[in-house]
Amino acid sequence: MLLRLTKQFSFEMAHALPAYEGKCHNIHGHSYKLFVTVEGAPLQQQGAPTDGMVLDFHQLKEIVNRHIVEQFDHALVLPRKGQEPDDNTDSPTQLGGYAAKLILVDFQPTSENLLLHFARLLNGQLPAGTRLHSLKLYETETSCAELIL
Repeated sequence: MLLRLTKQFSFEMAHALPAYEGKCHNIHGHSYKLFVTVEGAPLQQQGAPTDGMVLDFHQLKEIVNRHIVEQFDHALVLPRKGQEPDDNTDSPTQLGGYAAKLILVDFQPTSENLLLHFARLLNGQLPAGTRLHSLKLYETETSCAELIL
């Protein structure tokens, strides 16, 4: 029997969508909420500390914090030079000291693409017997993208 566990994470992040024709073309930020759902069979080992658990929530928290939250919280995420069609800037370093936590990605950092990237970051990090089932990322209180694996 498989069970699913979901844990919610929150982080602040700025991004820009250079290929987008609208306000989101400019650097702006969001208060993201990420829901990570894993599935597996509960451990059936009487006397074990995790007996009856699919995965200890604390362990899931450590994994997601290490691979996603610590990296992306209060970061500016931009596509690498050349990823946007009308790139006429020399370097993101033109932002000076205001982008000390700059993450350059090989894609336009939409919620959808971020979910695909987060899934790649988590792939292989979960303990044996569990797997990533889905990720849901709220960019605003009323807008989210969901990835079902």
